[in-house]
Amino acid sequence: MEDLKRNDSILEINDLSVVYKTDLETVEAVNDISLKIEKGKTCGLVGETGAGKTTTALSILRLLPENTGRVLSGEIKFNGNNLLKLTEDEMRNIRGNYISMVFQDPMSALNPVYTVGEQIGEAIKLHNSDLSKEEVEKHVDEMLNLVGIVPSRKVEYPHQFSGGMKQRVVIAIALCCEPSLLIADEPTTALDVTIQAQVLAMIAELRERLGTSMLMITHDLGIVAKICDNVCIMYAGKIVEAGTVEDIFREGKHHPYTKGLFGSIPNLKTKSKRLKPIAGLMPDPTDLPKGCEFAPRCERCEEICQTVKPEIYVNGTHKIYCHLYKKSRNAAYDREE
Repeated sequence: MEDLKRNDSILEINDLSVVYKTDLETVEAVNDISLKIEKGKTCGLVGETGAGKTTTALSILRLLPENTGRVLSGEIKFNGNNLLKLTEDEMRNIRGNYISMVFQDPMSALNPVYTVGEQIGEAIKLHNSDLSKEEVEKHVDEMLNLVGIVPSRKVEYPHQFSGGMKQRVVIAIALCCEPSLLIADEPTTALDVTIQAQVLAMIAELRERLGTSMLMITHDLGIVAKICDNVCIMYAGKIVEAGTVEDIFREGKHHPYTKGLFGSIPNLKTKSKRLKPIAGLMPDPTDLPKGCEFAPRCERCEEICQTVKPEIYVNGTHKIYCHLYKKSRNAAYDREE
């Protein structure tokens, strides 16, 4: 395998499909998705709970449940190497060293019976076996300083830290080997608004300092606007819209689901008695609609949407997975817009 840190490309996912299969049912968690992250850039993966965001992240690191999770098709290229074809030993070298992940819940991501210093040190020693104990301790201190924690607290246990401080420790563990790619799975979900802002500012600063690329998984469009360069909107295991932050946030053509997400956000410039939520629920992943996955909840749903998978509308960097933008209908829809 080639030297991963010398290759300029970072991550490219092509036509990835993942299922969770049991004796009783098959959950279609990720369905034929493609995305790309350039070196030093941040891609936001946005969608409701159950959209398949975490499954996508676990697939990159090959951490799907061994007995039920299966990659049906596609490829995941990291610096030109297809991760799905690597051996388990090669993947152990990549995890933490080249690709790290900040897991969703900082409260359960840390081991309660080890000090935070021991847990950071373990990650360092695993990929730097030639370092002495003193060098490891020095590196632990540096990482704690980097995330804004006094090094003297490394002898304390996770229960002695607040939620925000635990998240900082988790980020320190993820960044201790200076990975090329950081996967952040809703890193601020369990935190209050003030701590969220601090953690996001810290992540952005560390990304700039270390030159790390990032996949930011979230359902908060405010986070996307603040730190992402590109965005993928995910629904029922499918990427329904993708583009740059400007493509997604500016007015114009958008997937009805994307419009629904923006419509459910409070607008500080206008007064309204109620927000406008998206009606209905996400479809059962064991029995997805035959046509467009969003059709049962879409206000613009037509007969073709219920029976035929949509084509992809492409306009430069902007892609939309929707029947509304078929070439034969663009002129009429533009007039409506």
